[in-house]
Amino acid sequence: MNDDQPRIDGLARITGRAVYVDDLVRPRMVVAKFVRSPHPHATIVSIDLTAALAVPGVVGSMVGDELPVKFGPIPVGRDETALAVGKVRYVGEPVVAIAAVDEETAHRACRLVNIVYEPLPAVLTLDDALAEDAPLIHAEKRKATNVLRRVHQSHGDVDKALAGAAVVIERAFSYPGSTHVPLEPHAALAEVEPDGRLVVYASTQNPHYLHKDLAVVLGLPEHRVRVVKPAVGAGYGGKCDPTSVEICSAFLARKLGRPVKIALEREEVFYQHRGRHPAVMWIRLGLNADGSLAGIDFKAKAAGGAYASYGVVTAYYLGVFLTLPYRVDHVRFETLRAYTNEPPCGPKRGHGAIQPRLAVECALDEAAAALGLDPAAVRRQNAVPDGHVTANGLVVGTCGLVRCLDAVVLASGWNERRGKLGPNRGLGIAASSYMCGALHPVYDDAMPQSAAVVKLDRSGEVVLFVGTSDVGQGSSDVLARICAERLGVDVGLVRVVEGDTSLCPVDLGSYSSRVTFFAGNAVIAAADAAKKRLPEGVPWLAAIQQAEESGGTVVGVGSYSPPKVGSRFKRQSVGPSPAYSFTAQVAEVEVDPETGITRVVKVWCAHDVGHALNRGSCEGQIEGCVYMGVGEALYEEQAYRAGVVKAPSLLEYRVPTVHETPEIVPILIETFEPAGPLGAKEVGEGPQLPTVPAIANALYDAIGVRLYDAPFTPDRVRKAVLAASKGAR
Repeated sequence: MNDDQPRIDGLARITGRAVYVDDLVRPRMVVAKFVRSPHPHATIVSIDLTAALAVPGVVGSMVGDELPVKFGPIPVGRDETALAVGKVRYVGEPVVAIAAVDEETAHRACRLVNIVYEPLPAVLTLDDALAEDAPLIHAEKRKATNVLRRVHQSHGDVDKALAGAAVVIERAFSYPGSTHVPLEPHAALAEVEPDGRLVVYASTQNPHYLHKDLAVVLGLPEHRVRVVKPAVGAGYGGKCDPTSVEICSAFLARKLGRPVKIALEREEVFYQHRGRHPAVMWIRLGLNADGSLAGIDFKAKAAGGAYASYGVVTAYYLGVFLTLPYRVDHVRFETLRAYTNEPPCGPKRGHGAIQPRLAVECALDEAAAALGLDPAAVRRQNAVPDGHVTANGLVVGTCGLVRCLDAVVLASGWNERRGKLGPNRGLGIAASSYMCGALHPVYDDAMPQSAAVVKLDRSGEVVLFVGTSDVGQGSSDVLARICAERLGVDVGLVRVVEGDTSLCPVDLGSYSSRVTFFAGNAVIAAADAAKKRLPEGVPWLAAIQQAEESGGTVVGVGSYSPPKVGSRFKRQSVGPSPAYSFTAQVAEVEVDPETGITRVVKVWCAHDVGHALNRGSCEGQIEGCVYMGVGEALYEEQAYRAGVVKAPSLLEYRVPTVHETPEIVPILIETFEPAGPLGAKEVGEGPQLPTVPAIANALYDAIGVRLYDAPFTPDRVRKAVLAASKGAR
């Protein structure tokens, strides 16, 4: 592969030529704005639109009763309507949509909508949600409970293993909720074509699933709906869900007979949320005298907000990856995801797997210290080997964890510098594993999960049609490179058409780090099929023309369905993947014990990428993951006061600026995964998982205090230092 070749979409993005949803304008287009609930839980008594509809320039409205069909990103979690019906369940829930000729008019009309509410008791904490007499957020559900899903799995004999361990660490941890902060807020533009077909332009990570939900909710045949994904300014999981933005714009476009655009303002993004689940965790982890991992006993509870989103999956992800990246035969976990009267949580980078890593990696460090063992050596000793099958049936292909650990230990000077950096400065280490796409699709069917079409034009151009959703991560560039490599041509000849449900074959979307692996394999199959049509030993252009003369347009079609790997047992639908990536990190921190202010100085991150298809993009993804991890470690928390978001703007919600971002050293470890496209694995999510625990362990090396509750804000660090000093005295 030619790494000197720039990304195929690079110039368009950095010069501003890339077209996003909010750049689109249509003749007679109107814009819509939402009236949102001021209550966390309340019955809707009445809605009076008279004054709002009388405002000059207002062209229409929508209320929940007009579209009561429930939807959700997965079939087992359909509990949401486009607008609130009957009652509201969180502050900020959309209740009314007003369409007008411009935003100012729509806002003015929204302020004139008169809604009468009857407040209901609100469920604002996990304890409230789980109380026996708790108010039910979804009383219409079959089971009278605020628990969306409980998961319990046990493998081996955990109690016996921990009873025989040389040291057992038992601790409670908490991980905060946080939001994605994409540069581009959520937006959609819907219009009805002359033949009656609905077209929705959406900033989405999952055009295919959005397409299905739009058809279901609007009662349309799927062939009468088209979803187009223009350029997307990042998602990080927050644009996986179908939302009121797409559904209401589509409904209003059909109702009014005019194109309708809805673009959220930044504060609205905080209330739509779908971000990281806040979780409280408890762990018992044991090490044997020789440093081998004896067993893990784990419990977690996650507050999920008012609607399901991907919460059923979250409940599983909180536990199923505990058997990686280390060998452990004795594992037990109990997890749950509960409803609360707050904005709904959803998938965020490293979805569900990131919270338990804090507990596992910090407990492992503490256990190693109790035995006088080097925590890096303990991780190296316990790393899973190639071909390992975990206690819960996850099948590892290649594993580069040992090489990752060795790389960060060497690069950081771990052996020479740990514990020797002087007062208030320290090093910490952590490791992790992540999937390369979920084995099982959201909808249980036997159709391929990804497909591609390669057309060789008589001009020599290669047009690659894929249903993927490039959301800024560079997936189109990666797929173009795979196609070019397989055909033996320069990537500059490849043009990618993606993210259009009418033009492109199906791909299930950008989530669970699946695109490179799944779509990449589909592209290989399509490119190989097209290449078979070409005569051998003939220059490229002549070969295409000869093939077209003899058999018509040169087209290759390919698809990918993951292999059925691993043992199957009840409810093992979440966790299996065709391959797993591995990561190791060392973080260096500096702490001011007087103020509690922590500065992350440098992070070394080695990631098992399988094979780097574009080294620059791989390094960029690693840097982005670590950056996001630093934010969650030190600053970020979507917190609420009486159900109201406390920091609903980027002036208040703290993310690292250029001044707080540490030096990040990405290290690519190539293991060549045979099942991956050209040997590649994922790199978009896995590198974030070890960042927070690596920083937590570095804090211990710096100040001799362990922190169990992220983020590690100055007040928490200061209180921990004071408590430790009092204990010493």
